[in-house]
Amino acid sequence: MQWTLVIPLKPLERAKSRLTASTGDTLRPGLALAFAQDTVAAAVACAAVKGVVVVTDDVLAGRELTSLGARIVRDEPAGGLNAALAHGAAAVRAGQPETALAALNADLPALRPLELARVLDSAAYFPRSFLADAAGIGTTLLSAAPGTELLPAFGAASRSRHSASGAVELPLADVDSVRQDVDTGEDLRTALALGVGPRTAAAAARLLIAD
Repeated sequence: MQWTLVIPLKPLERAKSRLTASTGDTLRPGLALAFAQDTVAAAVACAAVKGVVVVTDDVLAGRELTSLGARIVRDEPAGGLNAALAHGAAAVRAGQPETALAALNADLPALRPLELARVLDSAAYFPRSFLADAAGIGTTLLSAAPGTELLPAFGAASRSRHSASGAVELPLADVDSVRQDVDTGEDLRTALALGVGPRTAAAAARLLIAD
């Protein structure tokens, strides 16, 4: 099964606000862009992915992610994360109604195409499924098979909300790069240890993150 991924991205000036304590406001927007660039680059390189749609109103991010092969959809609802994902999913299915969809976080800088393919191949067995984040509380990927609505419920404790909505949790091991989103300095240290993409590595080299 081939998938179209929908990736939401806030305007960079507001993105990854919880990283401010570690990065400061000057470097944080650039780091958020680097996360998204490495996420999109890995997604585009995944054999199970036929297209990547990024929902964002950020002009710089839109330009940079388009150059990596993403299609940009304006965040017209401006109603938050789940509204952006629903809007992106609707935009994809307006032209390709039978497309398999997966919502993917934009902050997966260590993402590896082969691990993403494993997750998507497992998701193909279920109408809706999700992958919990490394902390076991949130969600990094939510899938919807052809003919099935995405019904995103991201945010705090989204693992339990997606499970309650009927999505099947994917109990996969050895897909750490797909689980490791980055909200804090500790998350970033973990992602760096996994091995991040080149843009995040360059941006992170400008930081001194205290132990």
